[in-house]
Amino acid sequence: MRVRELLSGGDRRSIADSNRVRALVEGDPSLVEVLAALAGDEDWLVAQRALDLLEKLAHDHPAWIEPHKQIFIGPLAASDKWEVRLQIVRALPLFRWPPAQQRRVEAILLENVSFPQTFVRAWALDSLASFAERKPKLGAAVQEHLREFEASPSKALQARARNIRARLATGAGGKRTSTSERASGRRRR
Repeated sequence: MRVRELLSGGDRRSIADSNRVRALVEGDPSLVEVLAALAGDEDWLVAQRALDLLEKLAHDHPAWIEPHKQIFIGPLAASDKWEVRLQIVRALPLFRWPPAQQRRVEAILLENVSFPQTFVRAWALDSLASFAERKPKLGAAVQEHLREFEASPSKALQARARNIRARLATGAGGKRTSTSERASGRRRR
């Protein structure tokens, strides 16, 4: 079965057969090329699922995704679909960026910290804070947005602000942890 067919169908809450595609890619890393191509698919759900898989694979196999990282700073970063933007902001800190691309990354994150959808805003600030650990001059912007999140009526944004502050205070060394690891206080090695 073709990868695109496995990522097709359902609605925005569905992941289709993404887990099966991930297993296929882990068995045949050359399929990363197919996922990268599908990130530009005309069906936004297929594109979003491909981005989701690229982001997930970047955690475990960064070298596989590195040649395709520009996908995350291209036109998809301005998508009108929050689900696509979410994958973008979550993936950005997983890579090292040359200076010109780093400026684009920072602009994407700063734009998305004010995006209307809460998940996108929360992850954009989380990612921006990850970069601030390596690039202290971003600290002022992170602190400003942390104060905004703390004053927000959104419990999710308040909680994310607390988690980010705690991470910054303990010095996570720029390494990302999953939401469940943050919640339990454990870090993935």
